[in-house]
Amino acid sequence: RRSNIEISLQPWRAFQPDGVILFSDILTPLPAMGIPFDIVERKGPIIDPPIRTAEQINELYPLDVEKLPFIRTALKALRQEVGNNAAVLGFVGAPWTLAAYAVEGKSSKSYSIIKGMAFSKPAMLHKLLGKIADAIAVYVRYQIESGAQVIQLFDSWAGQLSPQDYETFALPYQQRVVRQVKETHPDTPLILYISGSAGVLERMALSGVDIVSVDWTVDLAEARRRLGPNMKVQGNMDPVALFGSQEFIRNRILDNIRQAGNRGHIFNLGHGVLPETPEDNVRFFFETAKQADQLLKQSERLLAVPA
Repeated sequence: RRSNIEISLQPWRAFQPDGVILFSDILTPLPAMGIPFDIVERKGPIIDPPIRTAEQINELYPLDVEKLPFIRTALKALRQEVGNNAAVLGFVGAPWTLAAYAVEGKSSKSYSIIKGMAFSKPAMLHKLLGKIADAIAVYVRYQIESGAQVIQLFDSWAGQLSPQDYETFALPYQQRVVRQVKETHPDTPLILYISGSAGVLERMALSGVDIVSVDWTVDLAEARRRLGPNMKVQGNMDPVALFGSQEFIRNRILDNIRQAGNRGHIFNLGHGVLPETPEDNVRFFFETAKQADQLLKQSERLLAVPA
């Protein structure tokens, strides 16, 4: 598991970001509650057999953190390496997304099996979601106690739900995780990210998290208006913008920070860095972001000078 630590530290050593996130598979906690999975080359995670019966759901057990000692080791190592120079972020999947993997058995484009369960056997799915939510809350606490200073909750597949179904099958279980974590760790910031979140942005704020991470399909100024003045935001530059020229990247960074306004904003991409991204452009992204305040003041002064 040393590789988890090394991969987590690679961006830190190369670019010195303000935060270092634990590199971990989104499904990591599932075997510790009775749902084993395999990673198959070119296919990704496979859960076989998938969870599709009441009997299987009844056999699941509360999360056993003793089965995840490598997570504690990794987080402690990250804290030791970065010291006070960066925040260490924990990483967890949210209940709907983990349930979708468990029920579908693999990555999906249509999510027809879990949606079919939601619409034909809702009580069974609610039981599964409740068990997963309680397990994730334990997992989040474990990460915080192991050294994570911020937790990012990924409900990657909840953007595929209609707003009505999001309110029924995703939001209550996000709230259940957040409520349990805040009972014991009220001061640890929680971030929620959903890919394709434009349709449910306001509902994300109802989860109880401290920060909503916005993808690049929403204008950040509009996201601010929709989320209200008290919600902090993260994001949201299109990761493919890093394939542009340095001038293009600089302009996109400054536009994004202007849209967010000068409060409660973690500047970031609206998704992960794509594998083929030129490394020099990633470096330029970090260097420019760190100088953004200075660059914005310079551009304001230039605009203020009469022609």
